[in-house]
Amino acid sequence: MVDIQRSPLAPCKFPFVPQISGLNLTTAAADIWYPNRDDLLLAEFELGASVAGVFTRSGTVAAPVVWSREVTDNGYARALLVNSGNANAFTGAQGMYDVRVCATAVSDLCGCKQSEVLIASTGVIGERLPVERITRALGTEDRLGEVSTFQSASWQEAALAIATTDTYPKGSVAETQIDGTPIKIAGIAKGSGMIAPNMATMLAFVFTDAKIGSGILKSLLRAGVSRSFNCITVDSDTSTNDTLLLVANGQAGNRPPDSPRDKSLRLFRRSLDKVLTDLAIQVVRDGEGARKLMTIQVGGASSPSAAHKAAMAIANSPLVKTAIAGEDANWGRVIMAVGKSGVRLDQRKLSVMIGGVEIAKNGEKVLYYDDSMLIEHLQGPEIFIEVNLGIGRGKAKVWTCDLTHDYIRINAEYRT
Repeated sequence: MVDIQRSPLAPCKFPFVPQISGLNLTTAAADIWYPNRDDLLLAEFELGASVAGVFTRSGTVAAPVVWSREVTDNGYARALLVNSGNANAFTGAQGMYDVRVCATAVSDLCGCKQSEVLIASTGVIGERLPVERITRALGTEDRLGEVSTFQSASWQEAALAIATTDTYPKGSVAETQIDGTPIKIAGIAKGSGMIAPNMATMLAFVFTDAKIGSGILKSLLRAGVSRSFNCITVDSDTSTNDTLLLVANGQAGNRPPDSPRDKSLRLFRRSLDKVLTDLAIQVVRDGEGARKLMTIQVGGASSPSAAHKAAMAIANSPLVKTAIAGEDANWGRVIMAVGKSGVRLDQRKLSVMIGGVEIAKNGEKVLYYDDSMLIEHLQGPEIFIEVNLGIGRGKAKVWTCDLTHDYIRINAEYRT
C-alpha cells in the first residue's frame, strides 16, 4: 500500500460541523482494502429526505452509480451506504447483484425499502466487492446471526471512512436561512486522483436540514456543480464512480420554496455554492503528489463555455503542470495550451498574467517582462494564471494542481 504524507496544501484543521437533526452518521471496519481502519459509512435519514445527485459521465460506469441514479430519479431516500477500497466497477452482473445485496441489508437494518437506499463505492476497479464483509458489518441478530458493528461517528470520522489515497479528511459547513428559518448545510468529500470534470475516484455528500423538494434540489445542485466540481481537474481522468449527492431532510421546518428561482432561496443557494466550491478545491489541494494549487481564470471569451474550455486546456496540460511543479516561468506553455483548446481567440489581443505580473499583451511578450519577476510567486503554494482571449465577455475560473514525481509514485504503487 502507498505511504502517503499529508498534503502541504491541506487546511489547518477539519471544520467544526454542528449536528443536523434527523441525520445519523455511523462507520465500521470491514477490511475491504485498508486494514485497521473504518471503510464503511452509513448515513441514515430518520424521517426520509429529498435527494438529488450528479454522477460520472463515464461509459464504464460502476454498478453503485447505476443503482443510485435510479434512487435519485425517484427523489426520496432513507439511507446512504458508502464503502472505500473497492469501486465495484467493471464487475458485470455480479456487481449489480452485490449492490442489491448491500441495499437489502441496509433496508432491513433501517426499516425501509431497497429503493430508498443510496449506494456509493470507491477504490480499485475490476475486483468483486467483498459483499459478505459488508453485510456482516451491517448484520442483525435475527437475519444474519451477527450484530451490527457500526458505531456513531463524527463528521471527520465519516470523511476518513470514505477516503482512499486522500491525505486528509475533507469537510465544509455553512449556516444560512430560508425565509428567516435557520438552515444548516454540511458536506464531506473524498478525492485525490482520477479527478476531472464531468462529475470530477471522487465522492461528495452534502446534507441540509432544509425542506426542499427533489426537483428544486436537482436544479440547485446542477447549477452549483457547474461552478465547482466541474471546474476542477487533477489529472484529466474521469472516474467510473464519481458521485455527488445532495440530501435535504426537511427538519428545519422552513416554508418549502415554490421553484429554483424562489427569492427565499437566494441565501441558501449562495451558501450551497460555497460548500460545494470549498469541497471541490479541497479535492484539488489533495491532488496526488500536489505541492501547488493553481487557479486559472480565462476572460475575453466568446462565451462562458468557451472560457471554461480554454481554462481546462491549461489546467490539464502536463507541460503547464510540470513547469509549475518545477517553478519554471515557462509561460509559452500557457500560450500553447490556449491555442490547442480550439476556442475562438484574437491572437493580436491575447494577454497572459501570472501572479498579477503582465507577461504578454496584444499578442506578444511585453518589453519590460523578465522571468525573475515571477520567482517569488512560483515558489509559493498558490499559483494564479490569468488569460484574456480578446474576443468577448465570457469568463470562467477553474482549479488544478501541479504534476510532480510523487503523482507517478503514488499511482505506480497503488495496488502494490
